[in-house]
Amino acid sequence: MASKFLKFEYLLLFAVFTIATCGLVYELVAGTLASYLLGDSVRHFSFIIGVYLFSMGIGSYFSKFFRRNMLNTFVEIEILVGVVGGLSSVILFILFESVSYFQPILYSLVFLTGCLVGLEIPLLMNILKDRVRFRDLVSNVFTFDYIGALLASLLFPLVLVPKLGIMRTSLLFGMINIGIAIVLCFMLKNELQRTGILKIKAIGSFLLLLVVFIFADTILAYSEGKLYGENIIYTHSTPYQRIVLTHNKNDYRLYLNNNLQFSSADEYRYHEALVHPAMSMAKKAEHILVLGGGDGLAVREILKYKDVKDITLVDLDEGMTNLFKTNVILTGFNHNSLNQTKVTVLNKDAYVWAKSSNMVFDVAIIDFPDPSNYSLGKLYSLNFYATIKHLLSPDAVVVVQTTSPYFAPKSFWCINKTMKEIFPKVDSYHAYVPSFGEWGYTIAANNTATHFDDVRRKVSGLRFYNYNFNRFNYFPKDMISKNIEINRLDNQILVRYFDEEWGKL
Repeated sequence: MASKFLKFEYLLLFAVFTIATCGLVYELVAGTLASYLLGDSVRHFSFIIGVYLFSMGIGSYFSKFFRRNMLNTFVEIEILVGVVGGLSSVILFILFESVSYFQPILYSLVFLTGCLVGLEIPLLMNILKDRVRFRDLVSNVFTFDYIGALLASLLFPLVLVPKLGIMRTSLLFGMINIGIAIVLCFMLKNELQRTGILKIKAIGSFLLLLVVFIFADTILAYSEGKLYGENIIYTHSTPYQRIVLTHNKNDYRLYLNNNLQFSSADEYRYHEALVHPAMSMAKKAEHILVLGGGDGLAVREILKYKDVKDITLVDLDEGMTNLFKTNVILTGFNHNSLNQTKVTVLNKDAYVWAKSSNMVFDVAIIDFPDPSNYSLGKLYSLNFYATIKHLLSPDAVVVVQTTSPYFAPKSFWCINKTMKEIFPKVDSYHAYVPSFGEWGYTIAANNTATHFDDVRRKVSGLRFYNYNFNRFNYFPKDMISKNIEINRLDNQILVRYFDEEWGKL
């Protein structure tokens, strides 16, 4: 009899472990999907964590009303959690482009999942309270709960998203949830009532998720086809972002987390304007730093100058740089730039790398994604620019892509003002890129003797930039914004400006 109780206890404690693991995975899936599709990962992760924990509290409260057939109820909830949590990513991907009330659906799914998970732990403790000493029960339940949460938080970014992707991850853990219910149905058949019905529900739900898991690629292709409206020829999820490459007639487009990064039809305008002003006016152009720019397109432009001896590119995402080193279509765009002997690619966090580096550069090209969240906003901060200044030679020039002065003038001039706190000479300019509209850049010199209209070197064959800097640095009234704050690490005002301005569009 003792061994029977022991088996019963261990089975249910293992169920606690899976509840915690699966529950946290569903929470991480929702947060990641929100950041992929809606941007501003910090805000949505914060909201989702809050809603999830609140809903767990609601579920825990209502658990006191379940007094009869608690073990059956526990198994049924385990099945329901698996179905709701497992299908959540599928539902969200499909509905994103189809409904105008996507966020209420997102948070409703998070709330429902949290309520169901919140129901399970109190139910399980009530089931075990007459079989296990209370002190042991509480310590064991919470030990298994926290171990499961740790496992989920480690597996999600390191294994699950890179190997399975968001959709298959949620489906896999939905099947794990339901798998536990199936095990309980067979192992505790003498403790349960109506086991036949429970088995049919559990096995049927498991098969449903299995079928969706098998066809996940087809479903994802359908949902992304609706999202992008173009022929998708490549998709890949890295630990940091979702990469999608589309093709429409003669135009290839790259999207990162649903944001357009470049169009092959006009990217030359963006990259020529980004690179050639700084490269032409710097006193020396031998040692070049590129931060971001993992597509190698800025590097392609830099390599046109014979003065260049070496280029160091620092980009966090190895999946991105490897793609642009190996994909035949993409190496055609960047002229195989990332595989050139002059180029060293470092897959590191630029913020951390810059603080520890003792290298010195003549030109720095900073091509980070827009400051749509706080992890990116720090790369436009006063602290970061002070760090970059120490990596530059006395006569160096640095240029930063600075979002659109037309659509986001506060964001644009915030970056300009922040850089003026660090560099002795700062100016801004803009260029029209059809895929994006008016796009802006901020350029700074480490020495007041540098003149932004200087042209010390040229290359031939440019399709857009003509080395007449003054043509690009005039700003009409509708691109000007005043009374702007400096972007500091402790206020991240730039992220708020960016969200306010782009959120209107």
